[in-house]
Amino acid sequence: MAKTVKRAKELTEVSEAQIAVHWKEEAYYQPSEKFKAQANLRDPHVFDRFGLDKFPDCFREYADMLTWFEPYHTVLDTSDAPFWKWFAGGKINASYNCVDRHLAKHGNKAAFIFVPEPEAERDVVIKYQELSDRVNEVAAMLRGLGLKAGDRVTFHMPMVPELPITMLACARLGVIHSQVFGGFSGQACGSRIQDSGSRVLITMDSYWRNGTLVDHKANADIAVRAAKELGQDVDKVLVWQRYPGKYSAKTPMVSGRDFFVNDLLNEYKGKTVDPVPLPSEAPLFLMYSSGTTGKPKGAQHSIAGYLAYVTATSKWILDIHPEDIYWCMADIGWITGHSYIVYGPLANAATSVLYEGVPTFPDAGRPWRIAERLKVNIFHTAPTAIRMLRKLGSQEPRKYQYHFKSMTTVGEPIEPEAWRWYYDEVGKREAVITDTWWMTETGGFLGTTVPAIHAMKRGSCGPAAPGIHPVIYDETGAEIPKGSGKAGNICIRHPWPGIMQTIWGDHDRYITTYYSKYNKNPRSKDWRDWPFLCGDGAVQAADGYYRILGRIDDVINVAGHRLGTKEIESACLTVPEVAEAAVVPVQDELKGRVPEVYIAVKPGVQPSQDVIDRVVKANEEVIGKIARPKHVYIVPDMPKTRSGKIMRRVLAAISNRRDVGDVTTLANPDVVEQIRAMVQGKDTITTQEALPEDIATFGQNE
Repeated sequence: MAKTVKRAKELTEVSEAQIAVHWKEEAYYQPSEKFKAQANLRDPHVFDRFGLDKFPDCFREYADMLTWFEPYHTVLDTSDAPFWKWFAGGKINASYNCVDRHLAKHGNKAAFIFVPEPEAERDVVIKYQELSDRVNEVAAMLRGLGLKAGDRVTFHMPMVPELPITMLACARLGVIHSQVFGGFSGQACGSRIQDSGSRVLITMDSYWRNGTLVDHKANADIAVRAAKELGQDVDKVLVWQRYPGKYSAKTPMVSGRDFFVNDLLNEYKGKTVDPVPLPSEAPLFLMYSSGTTGKPKGAQHSIAGYLAYVTATSKWILDIHPEDIYWCMADIGWITGHSYIVYGPLANAATSVLYEGVPTFPDAGRPWRIAERLKVNIFHTAPTAIRMLRKLGSQEPRKYQYHFKSMTTVGEPIEPEAWRWYYDEVGKREAVITDTWWMTETGGFLGTTVPAIHAMKRGSCGPAAPGIHPVIYDETGAEIPKGSGKAGNICIRHPWPGIMQTIWGDHDRYITTYYSKYNKNPRSKDWRDWPFLCGDGAVQAADGYYRILGRIDDVINVAGHRLGTKEIESACLTVPEVAEAAVVPVQDELKGRVPEVYIAVKPGVQPSQDVIDRVVKANEEVIGKIARPKHVYIVPDMPKTRSGKIMRRVLAAISNRRDVGDVTTLANPDVVEQIRAMVQGKDTITTQEALPEDIATFGQNE
């Protein structure tokens, strides 16, 4: 026995980068000739223009897509590496580039079509001229309140037009905005207020969610109190009204602190504010990481570099033309919404759909009814939403006469089974799919196909966007060659315009988190010495396509074999009855860690031992016996955030007999106790022992 345990210990001491890779290589799907003929980018020589030997001057092409008040003199200033300054010396304004410069040609065209959650309410069309008028009035109001360039303002707002309007008003003045996802708690909002040093909070009285008019103002009081406890005073809370002229929240306004934006704007009707010419490297916004534990990280993004990058990738990867109707189902509270609902599409004079509620209300046909009615032809969503819509209405898309030319996925790897449904049912085998890989810190797409140039391959995000040159390193810093079948830590060899500038107020954490692992010379000003650690495990196939295996800390080390959780979940989804799967690590005396699987079955499917047995068999066949789950639990639903992400952290706590922590902010907190009783028994007492670090940090990036 002692010899066996020793052997198991030796097996666990392997390179952290080596994640087992067992997914089979998939077939290619070609874009149609019709799509290629109309695409914004169809010249394969673009990759020659953006070769590493052309770096960084190649990105002048991105800067040329913007309108400048004063030209820049240096494409990339590396004098304070790794705090990169893109297009240094220039003067620019994001609000001008997203609104003013379109007015002569597109003033009468819709910028946003707002779709309220209640189907009985009419759409609200906001044309570019109206957007300009409203942005100017809000900017005048903010300036009247004493806000100026460099000040920070925190938003805690839902998916309503007032959010992008207020963002653009801040950008017009150079005020740094920090939007907190509307589904986050008041406590989470308060910690972000404190970290950013905001003295103004802008919120909304209420919004619709799953058929309920939510009292959102209650969170503002909690946020202000939480910020004060952390040492930051909030002077003013500005409250937008969901129904102008009517207060729809039960939480009372606080005299002298709280003000209705609709009332304040009466003083600024028809006012205009000239956009402030701002330095290229001035901050545009802060976007805080969404981790559930630890101090939130405020990714700071610049004006010029960020705006150039999302403008170019919106045009080339999303293939947005001014005449298209584009719908990104993400929330503006996440980086996807900033980059690919607000700044990128507007800089391209797009018409975007802005939907207030959840995609499955009142039923799973809602997205397809909206797409049909508004003639949406570009669709952008997350694998989470795809799996949810597949689970609740796999046949629904067939009922509606819409036609997408392109579709995008974002946020996490999409399993081959879910990809196929997206392609066959949602895209009707007509639309191209771009399976994009990137993150808050990167500003925009990194790994992706260019849809008119590359073939699609399910399970892989593709090669890389023009001008992006990834590399996969092992733990020692040795490069892992493509086609080797070995996984490692994916990095980007160089900076790019969309990259974050720093972590707000914490330069040391920025360097430690993203650069220290592979930097050989901390004093170097040469960008070649500063590869950016993305935090994901990946493998590169012989054809150059990358398969992202999930966060480096979201892998399970089973007797020395590091299994990617996404790979195990993908194997589970090959069982036709399974709609969703989540995998978590559990301590095991012999193997160190073993996977436990939670699955939710499709509507109409009865939980059974047969389904469990086939899930176990699928893992053994697709991956191997090393991936055999310790247990498979069929649960009524997965614990999810308000944005629909499965909270694997909560499931890991249940499997390891630990306290699940605060679950009140989940969309379905009641299901947590149901799952806990199923796994632990009704009277099981959780242990207080500290978890090993790998399990304790599992799922933090959710």
